[in-house]
Amino acid sequence: MEDPVKHHPKHQLRRVATERRYQIVAGAAAALVLASGAGALIASTGTDEAPARQEAAAVAELAPRLGDVATRSEARVATSPSTASASPSAKATSAKPDPDLTKKAAPKPPSSKVLDYTYEAQTAYWNCGPAAVRNALSATGIETTQDAMVAPLNATENGTNSAEDTTRGLNQMVKGSPYRTHEIPGQAATPAQMDQLQADVVKAITDGRGVVANVAGDATDTDGGWHSFPGGHYIAVVGYKDDGRTVRIADSANPSLPAYWMTTIDLANWMATRGYSA
Repeated sequence: MEDPVKHHPKHQLRRVATERRYQIVAGAAAALVLASGAGALIASTGTDEAPARQEAAAVAELAPRLGDVATRSEARVATSPSTASASPSAKATSAKPDPDLTKKAAPKPPSSKVLDYTYEAQTAYWNCGPAAVRNALSATGIETTQDAMVAPLNATENGTNSAEDTTRGLNQMVKGSPYRTHEIPGQAATPAQMDQLQADVVKAITDGRGVVANVAGDATDTDGGWHSFPGGHYIAVVGYKDDGRTVRIADSANPSLPAYWMTTIDLANWMATRGYSA
């Protein structure tokens, strides 16, 4: 009969080996999660070849279950409240739209547009200003009379002084006072002033508003018609085409020729030293 005392160290060895196996298993799980490999784990347990072979066998036997453990561990990490969802303030910040990206682009104006209007020839030689304002207002959808516009324009038998007066009279009749006075002070319009007139006419007509121009001298329309007003005259612009390069004019001076087309370049030069309300 063997001395039980002699078996005690072996029993301890088996227990130590078992504990080491569990330690190895736990270490292997961590190693698998960290992708450090089973070989590096075994190497870290010591240099004793026999225990190393036993440990390698234990790791190989438990590897599938360790993989399940690692998978479940990763799943828990992925679904952890601290990592799966951001804080409410972070969500609100990330979801806030960029104002520059949410701005809606303005619709492009039509390439041509002529407003509906009612035409009237001027009732006196001096009241072309009130007549032009009245015709422009009819294109805006506002009906009035030439006589009613005399006082707002401070018109007299000497005529209407300037585009400042037509702008004031128009704004008294149109909600929001959208009209502004634009001057062309030189003897001839510059390319920039021609472009500005084109843009102003397109905007006003697109918005449903007629324009009033204060002209002086001579000009020729697109059909070759000649128009001469050495002392000055007021006309209404009620439409455009070719993206504003050509404009439709309602002229109160001659009821036999109530309307005609003219290029923006010619109209801008016709208004040199004067201006317009748009």
